[in-house]
Amino acid sequence: MFEIDPGEDINLIVDVVQRFSSAVLSEQYRDFEAAKALPATVLNDYAALGLGSLELPEALGGAGLGSRAKIAVLEELGYGDPGATLALDGIGPALYAIAELGGESALNEYILPRLGDPGARIALIWDDGGVRKKVGLRRNGDHYIGTEPWIPCQQADLLVILDRQGVSIVDSGFTLKAIKGSGLRAAGAAEVVFDQAPIAMRWDDPAAAARALAKWQLYISALLVGVFRVAADTSREYAMDRVAFGKPIAHHQALAFLIVDMQTAVDSTRLLMQDAACRADAGQPFEAAAASAFAEAVETSMFVTPNALQIFGGQGFMQDLPLEKYMREARTLGLMAGGVDLAREVAGQDVCAMGATVELSALALAE
Repeated sequence: MFEIDPGEDINLIVDVVQRFSSAVLSEQYRDFEAAKALPATVLNDYAALGLGSLELPEALGGAGLGSRAKIAVLEELGYGDPGATLALDGIGPALYAIAELGGESALNEYILPRLGDPGARIALIWDDGGVRKKVGLRRNGDHYIGTEPWIPCQQADLLVILDRQGVSIVDSGFTLKAIKGSGLRAAGAAEVVFDQAPIAMRWDDPAAAARALAKWQLYISALLVGVFRVAADTSREYAMDRVAFGKPIAHHQALAFLIVDMQTAVDSTRLLMQDAACRADAGQPFEAAAASAFAEAVETSMFVTPNALQIFGGQGFMQDLPLEKYMREARTLGLMAGGVDLAREVAGQDVCAMGATVELSALALAE
């Protein structure tokens, strides 16, 4: 069980972020998408909020507020524009891989020097262990070769490559080639080509790698909740204003039921995500909960965003309205953090282990 109210400190931060997201991200998202980048003024305004150190321990000059605060901030930023959020939060989920596996010394070396630079970018990449062996990224001894077909940025100071066993730091031997992205356009997009890129640092710890992946999944889940929440809100407001057969279309039974189902899906997914974040902050096992929240967030996004567009009808496909953007963003976010299949694998292993424990307990009682 967890407390629904995150507390006064987090509520105050969320209020500030909501105003920033509404006044800047929601108003300028088309400009950001066209430029595939954010202007320096926006980057500086965000940096002035001091949110980059939200999760860092107080001993390192951070706020030490943990995962619950971070997902609350990310949800509000994702409500405005998730692509812009990735550009604003330049270190992003790479923080988790470095912190979980490298510890305080790695944070001092790789994170703290970049916190004061609004333009710093660290890209986190998932190495799937050879699933795409013929064409994708792969580790060859102490080097990386191959390509990573897409990352949501066009420049990176550092690459952090996470796999099931550990994490590698790569700071040379790679080239980013700008490509046209479908979703998250405000962040930019690039293909990474590795030319015998040397591993500058490597840490192996499967348990820590699993925790880093879980926090990455929570990070993306929060952005997804922001996206399908704004999609649900936008379509509901339209349905209340649009009149057909003498009453708002939201008052027609079929559409009313759909709107309720969409809102229920939003709320239930947020609760799963908050539960996982609270477990992480309490030092409890949270990997399976985070994977379940991510899988549910992806499924909910595939339900809410297409139906939000359908409520608008044909005009929803036009770029004059943001509905088509919500669909693009949701599908792109669902491919990150190892994708939904990996999340289902992690969550499924936990369910199977739980079932085995129940069976053994039943046998013990029977004896």
